[in-house]
Amino acid sequence: MVPDGRENLCPSAVFTGWDADGGYAELAVVPEAFAYRLPDALDDVTAAPLLCAGIVGYRALVRAELPPGGRLGIYGFGASAHVVAQVAVAQGAAVHVVTRSEEARALAVALGAASAGAGGPPERLDSAILFAPVGDLVPVALRALDQGGTLAVAGIHLTDVPRLVYADELFREKQVRSVTANTRADGEEFLRLASALGVRPSVSPRALAEADRVLADLASDRITGAAVLVP
Repeated sequence: MVPDGRENLCPSAVFTGWDADGGYAELAVVPEAFAYRLPDALDDVTAAPLLCAGIVGYRALVRAELPPGGRLGIYGFGASAHVVAQVAVAQGAAVHVVTRSEEARALAVALGAASAGAGGPPERLDSAILFAPVGDLVPVALRALDQGGTLAVAGIHLTDVPRLVYADELFREKQVRSVTANTRADGEEFLRLASALGVRPSVSPRALAEADRVLADLASDRITGAAVLVP
């Protein structure tokens, strides 16, 4: 039984592009209750990353329980992360980005991140979000948390998490939370916030016919921000 408002945890949920074909369809029919009104200030291509990437990223931010004016660590800086960072910065958080990509680090700084590097953050964190699907980073992110901090693991897929050392990585009431898709309420709340805060994704438009090449570019970290397929 799934509590009201948490349809993302429905045991019989079916996701287009994951459980069913159609993720790259040029046209789709959806129930009105699951359709969102896009911000009027953005064209369709710029608004596209606010949907899956932005909404799921926003749920990760909520799950991370970032306090007002808190210190947020973001591990990995792709489509979701660069949108979430804008929300957190606009709300007064100090955002520290950890990523291997030099281009992504430059984008993070341009978007207002307090720091961006390939190593750990320069201060203890209240909250952290792991976007990179790398289980080895779970203990790394936990060690960077201050006492009582929360780590949200945002990916659909994660490689195996190594053995945790309780005293170093979980003691003093640190938390680890997973993120599963999003609810309709998440989408409605996030899109209102994105519009009010002036969130604007950095996009690389590509033709739908180039989908295979775009996926390869994403896997090889050759795209900064979000790639958008245009029919």
